[in-house]
Amino acid sequence: MKAMILAAGFGERLRPLTNDTPKPLLKIANKPLIQYHIERLAAAGVRDLVINTSWLGDQIESFLGDGSRFGVDIKWSRESDPLETGGGIRRALPLLGGEPFLVVNGDVWTDYPLQNLVQREWTEEMDAHLVLVPNPAHHPNGDFVLDSQQCVRYPTEDQATFTFSGISVMRPEIFAMYSSASERFPIREVLAGGIRDGYVSGEVFTGTWWDVGTLERLEALNTLVTGSAVVPGKKTLLKAG
Repeated sequence: MKAMILAAGFGERLRPLTNDTPKPLLKIANKPLIQYHIERLAAAGVRDLVINTSWLGDQIESFLGDGSRFGVDIKWSRESDPLETGGGIRRALPLLGGEPFLVVNGDVWTDYPLQNLVQREWTEEMDAHLVLVPNPAHHPNGDFVLDSQQCVRYPTEDQATFTFSGISVMRPEIFAMYSSASERFPIREVLAGGIRDGYVSGEVFTGTWWDVGTLERLEALNTLVTGSAVVPGKKTLLKAG
């Protein structure tokens, strides 16, 4: 199975850090965020990776190179302007091939066991499979629900919702079925038809998961991982406990 890491965003909510450093290279416990993904994908048996880049993408390419020092082979999908999640994946399809592929958002940090997705057999009826997590404080209303058949659905009233983790498996065919007037579009638009028709499965992961989307969450994650957090460019030092 091939995997794609989405790494083309501006990281606007992490400014001023991302004025000069792309979000995937911000460090958690002195290691760039994207390096955790690559090491965990390699440990799960994934060797062929595609990474999309845009803002300060040359820095990411310079750090990772062809991936050989991490035991993987990296192909690059370059975007002059970020194409959002859906547009970025569609641009990279020629590099991803014709089989289901794993997708990981570059701005999450998690100990989800990726080998569960790599070793699983995927039926042709599946459009996609989404890993969901309990709703974090910054996203209390969630995104989806799971029905009794473990299909992802849109919520109605009084249903327990979950948040999309940014980890998924997708079939390339769903992008051929989706039409857009723009190259730039979110993945939720591509998944909408399959969710309505019951072709998107899901699971709930209750382990460690962080959306590293703001300075505060970056600091909090460093606190969790190291016991203290130092964010480059800030004088704040947070001590655990």
